[in-house]
Amino acid sequence: MEPIKLFQYNTLGALMAGLFGGSMTIGELLTHGDMGIGTLDSIDGELIVLDGKAYQAKGSGDQPEVVEVSDDVTVPYAAVIFHQAEVIFRQRFEMTDHELEKRIESYYDGENLFRSIKIHGEFARMRVRMIPKTTSDKTFAEVATHQPEYTIDNVTGTIVGIWTPEIFHGVSVAGYHLHFISDDHTFGGHVMDYVIKHGQVEVGAVDQLDQRFPVQDRQYLFAKFNSEQVKKDIEKSE
Repeated sequence: MEPIKLFQYNTLGALMAGLFGGSMTIGELLTHGDMGIGTLDSIDGELIVLDGKAYQAKGSGDQPEVVEVSDDVTVPYAAVIFHQAEVIFRQRFEMTDHELEKRIESYYDGENLFRSIKIHGEFARMRVRMIPKTTSDKTFAEVATHQPEYTIDNVTGTIVGIWTPEIFHGVSVAGYHLHFISDDHTFGGHVMDYVIKHGQVEVGAVDQLDQRFPVQDRQYLFAKFNSEQVKKDIEKSE
């Protein structure tokens, strides 16, 4: 049996330290997974990968904008997987995100493995935010204090993302890192909180972490990272 690999390009820590330049194309990224999350060159909004297609959610004006992303666009950070549901259950009544997360975790065998998460359903409320594009030398945490937030009621769509064990905090964000896209592709972003009315929840197994580094990026190779600060920034930003 082929192991199920979570492919992660770069680390969240590098992003926190201000390395925002894209160095892998969407075209290449999609050869490693059909579902996932990330951000785009210059941290321009939120990347949502669903059913083998890449979308960008960015904040402008009263509503976020969601567009499909072409193969030549680059990413500084992303995590994708060929999602294989190991547990599938129907959520038949209204729950908050925290309540549903507890239910999801009751299916985990142990707490030191990554999981892929996919939830399609109708949501009574969905609150998202998106990181604004920046080319400055600010840290991610500084940029993150000015993120546009959007809330929508009664929306049908899909949450995709990764659950990361505590021991990998810094490589990724411990716990849930989820992005949302509506079925009509008009609303999306980084999930802050939600209330689900009903839907289908899929929890996928992860056997291996395939961690790739931007080896051609001199900025990354010679950056000085303060790991404690990086972890604090992740907690503040995510």
